[in-house]
This record gives sequence, structure tokens and C-alpha cells, in this order.
Amino acid sequence: MISVDEARSLVLALAQPPESEEIAVAEALGRAMVAPAVARLTQPPFDASAMDGYALRSSDLPGPVEVIGTAAAGEPFAGETPPGSAIRIFTGAEVPPGYDRVVMQEHVTREGGRITVEGASANLNIRLRGNDFTEGTAFRPDRALRASDLGLIAAMNVARVSVARRPRVAVLAGGDELVRPGQQPGAGQIVSSNDIAIAALAREAGAEPFILPLARDTEDSLRARFAEAEGADLIVTIGGASVGDHDLIARVAEGLGMERSFYKLAMRPGKPLMAGRIGETAMLGLPGNPVSAIVCAKLFMQPLIRAMQGLPTGDGVAQAVLDRDLPPEGDRQHYLRARLIPGESLPRIAPFEDQDSARLWVLAEADALLVRPAHDPARKAGEQVSFIAL
Repeated sequence: MISVDEARSLVLALAQPPESEEIAVAEALGRAMVAPAVARLTQPPFDASAMDGYALRSSDLPGPVEVIGTAAAGEPFAGETPPGSAIRIFTGAEVPPGYDRVVMQEHVTREGGRITVEGASANLNIRLRGNDFTEGTAFRPDRALRASDLGLIAAMNVARVSVARRPRVAVLAGGDELVRPGQQPGAGQIVSSNDIAIAALAREAGAEPFILPLARDTEDSLRARFAEAEGADLIVTIGGASVGDHDLIARVAEGLGMERSFYKLAMRPGKPLMAGRIGETAMLGLPGNPVSAIVCAKLFMQPLIRAMQGLPTGDGVAQAVLDRDLPPEGDRQHYLRARLIPGESLPRIAPFEDQDSARLWVLAEADALLVRPAHDPARKAGEQVSFIAL
């Protein structure tokens, strides 16, 4: 068995460089940029008023000064601005040359065509030209694009962006005992839920998953399913990765030319994990146990999908304060389902008493995995420990 860190390095090495495609900025939420967006203009394009009020010279305060015109957004004042003058101005309007301040209308007393100012603040209330960005500024965040990013790129007058193509992920569950959700299980059968969860985790990481029809426990059925995965960047199988008379996936994959990177690692849940490559397609063989499959997908599949898009693959480990005592750990790195509780500086983390790796209900209630290294000594409540948010 190899360590989690070794397995993670080998899995990430399966990622091919991302392929790029150009899409409309309005469609780019959650995508990873492969080339920067370059601003085609300066924002603001002029000194702009930050509020409704009056534009004037600081040297003319407190007045009185004569109001000689009006400026609104899209309707600039085009006249001269001699000393002793002011204009009525609205938010977003261009501040004419010569004026260096906008006074809030609440601080102005107007009598006819003249104003005086009382209690003007030190704030000039002007957004200077280019104080957001200037023409030629490049923007490429090292993460998936957020809504605010799309707003910025659009404001830069960039209509299309170059992003990484979403990896296509084929998800394959197999076994004669499986039926689809909504069907009535027969004797000895169960509902296939793992492929639904794994496809959702793939989509969460930025992939385009597709769930293959259930494979039966024959080599012919498995070979047919692998053929349906043609064109995928990653094939994720569930179950059948351990040794045994009914565990056929490893055998079929090797018959298709899989170059195996590793098999089995020192972690729980999730010991029987397989990784490798079939031609240009990466492959992960997840355990069939529901919790083991989801935990392994979180730790290995999602970072691999992010790497395929050129995104950071940080381990996501954070710190919390242990809520109860724990006994010594065994010889495998353990990921305990746990609940986070708000704390003063660090959150508290409370691992569930029941860590049965077949219980999806407990995993659904958990919002964190408490990480315990192999041979970790007994821990007392109040100690600082590591966790991964779910």
C-alpha cells in the first residue's frame, strides 16, 4: 500500500494539459481561464462623480458660487468652468476639468442660482479616471470564474474569453445486484446510488460527467461499457477494483491496455483505489462502498479534474479544535465524518460516533472530514486537528 500523498501525486500526474475553447463571457461562470482577458478601455474613462451633489473648486469653499449648468451620466457639461462657479452633478457623470471636488447635496444651501456649502467632508467624492482598471490591464484569476469576475471582464469590454474545455468524465457502476433509482429491487438487489453521487462531484469540480448504463458481472458487459466511454478524458469506475472472483473491472481494464499507476493505499475509508491510464484517457477505480467511493472522489477525482482545467489542486486542509477525545489511530490515514461547530477563532469539530463506511446518512449529515494520520496518538478535546470541508 502507498500513502495518500503518494497516491495523490500519481493521480495528478494523469492530467493532460488543458485544451482551450473560446466562449461568450456570459457563459463563463465556473470556467477556468487559459489566457487573460485584456481590458479594451479604461474604467472609469473620465473623472466621475461618486454621488449626487455639486462639482466645484475646493478653493471656492464655502462659497457662495454660481451654478452654471448640469451634468448627468451620459450627458456631460460642455461649457467653461471659471473660478467661482459650480455645476449640479449626478452620480456617474463626468466631472469637468477645473473642478476637483463634488459636495454632497445635503451640505449645500441653494438660493436662486447660487450655493453655499456647510460641513463639507474631506472626501472629494470623485472616482478618478482609471481607478478601477486601465486599457491593456490583464485579468486571469487562478481559480474558477465567479459572477463578479464576469462582471469585471464584461466591463473591460471583452465579449469572449478563452477557457479550458470541461473534462468529459464517464462514470461507470457495475454489478448484477444494482438497479436504477425508481426501480423496485429484486431479491438480493440494491439501488445504484454511487454513480449519481460521483457524477455530481465531477460536475462540482467543473467536469461534464455522463453516467454509463449499469454493467453486469461479465467481461463482455464491461467491455461494452468501456467502449461507450470512448472520447472521455477520465473514466471513473465504481466497485470491482479489489481482488476476487466477481471483481472484473481491473481485469477488463488491463485487457484494454491500462497502465496502472497504483492499486491500494493506506487510507480508510477507501483502501481499494486504482488509478492509471488507458491510452490518452485517465482512469480511476473507486471502491464500491458508498462512503469510500465518495471520500476517494473528493480526495482524488476532484483534484484531478481541476488539474485537467489548469486550476490549483490544493488539499483544502484547514484547522479546527477537537470537540471530544479520540483513541489512537491505526496504520492507515483515517477520514472521519464530522460536524463543524462555530468557534471564536477556529471552528470546533465533532466527529460522529458511528463511522460505518456503508452509512450514507451519516455522510449526508457531515460537513467535514476530520483527517487523522496513520499512527496518530490519542487526542484530547481542545487539541487542534486538520479537516477537509465537504
